[in-house]
Amino acid sequence: MNAVRAAKQTVDDPGADALERLVARFDRSAFDIGRPIVRIRLQASETDRRDVVIKHGTARLTDSRGSPDAVLSADLATWDEIAADVRGGMAAFRAGRLKIRRDLHLGVGFLAATAESTGPGRLRIRHLDTAAGGLSTIEAGTGDPVLMLHGLGATKASFLPTLAALAPSHRVIAVDLPGHGDSDKPLRAAYDAPFFAGAIVALLDALELERAHVVGNSMGGRVGLELGLDHSDRVGRLVLLAPSLPWLKARPWAPYLRLVPTQLGVLQPAPRVIVERIVKQFVPGSETGWTAAGIDEFMRSYLTRSGRAAFYAAARKIYLEEPRGPGGLWTRLGELTPEALFVWGRKDTLVPIGFARHVRAEVPSATHLELDCGHVPQLERPRETHEAIKRFLA
Repeated sequence: MNAVRAAKQTVDDPGADALERLVARFDRSAFDIGRPIVRIRLQASETDRRDVVIKHGTARLTDSRGSPDAVLSADLATWDEIAADVRGGMAAFRAGRLKIRRDLHLGVGFLAATAESTGPGRLRIRHLDTAAGGLSTIEAGTGDPVLMLHGLGATKASFLPTLAALAPSHRVIAVDLPGHGDSDKPLRAAYDAPFFAGAIVALLDALELERAHVVGNSMGGRVGLELGLDHSDRVGRLVLLAPSLPWLKARPWAPYLRLVPTQLGVLQPAPRVIVERIVKQFVPGSETGWTAAGIDEFMRSYLTRSGRAAFYAAARKIYLEEPRGPGGLWTRLGELTPEALFVWGRKDTLVPIGFARHVRAEVPSATHLELDCGHVPQLERPRETHEAIKRFLA
C-alpha cells in the first residue's frame, strides 16, 4: 500500500522524487543547526512544495504546513539538477536559480548537508565554543586558511560568493562576529574593534590555527586592521574591502550619543513591518537576490533583544571612535606590518573613496584597487574582487 501511495505521489508531484533523493543523503555532520528542530520548505511553486523537518540530526520529508523557518525556492528542473549533481545546490543559489529566504544559515546549511561530499574540504556549518563565546562559522576548501569578517548588521552569508571563489585554493572560513547571525550576543560586551579582534584570536585558537589571512568588509575590515596592528603574529595578509575607518571630520552627534545606553536596544520601539520598510528604503534592489537574503539575515538578528543591543552598541562605537590620539586608528595605522590590499568603491557613500588618499599617506606599502561599486565589493563586483584577492593571496 505504501509503495502504491509513493508511486501515485511521484506522478502527482514530478518534483517529489528529486526531493526524496536530496533528503535521503542528509548528513548531520556537515550542519550544526543550533536548535532542537527546524522546518525548511522546498518549493517549486506556491502549490508545489514540501517541508523538510530536521530533528535530532535526522531529516524527513513531509507535507508543507504552518510557518517554516526557511524557504528554498526553485523550479522543478533546478530541483532535479540539484538532486542529480551534488554540487548543484550552491551553484544554483549563486546563479540565482535557487532562492533562500527567512534564514540563510538554515538554507545554506541544508545544501551543505545534502552535498554528499565527505572530503576534508567539504562545505560545512558549525558552532564553535571559544574563549570569547560561541561563534557560528561556514567553511570549505583546503590549503592556507583565510578568515572572512562581515560588516555591521551582516552575517557570514555576505561572503558566500567569496567562499566559493577561494575554496579551490584555500581553506576559507566565514564567521558570524559576536552579536551577529548565529553567534553568541552578550548583552554588555564592548562591541568595538579590540573586542571583535579578541574574539577572532579566540576563534583561531579554537580552530588550532597559528595564523590566517584575513578578508574583512566594512566593520569587518576595521576588525582586520585591529588584528594587523595588535595581533600581527596571527595574521598573514590583509584584504580590506571598503573598511570602516574613523571619521576625520567633526561628529556633531557624538556628545549626545555618548549619553545613550546601548542596552536600550533590548526594547523594540517599532513593529517588524516598519523596521523592514525603513531598511529597504536604504538598500537598493532589496527584493532581489543577495540583497533580499541579506535583509532577511539582518532582520533575523535585529528582531532579538540581544541582537538589537549588539547592533546599536557596534554602530555607536563606529561613530564615536577617535581618529587621533594614543589609541586612535589614524595615529597607529603607520605601524601596520602585514601586507594589505585595500579595495574601494567609487560609489561608496558609507566609506567615501577619499579615505584612500589618507591611507596611502599612512601606509605607503599597501596595495589599492578602485572598483565601480558601492560598499560591498564582493557582492557588487564579485569577479573583479575575487580575482584581485586570489592574486594578492597567491
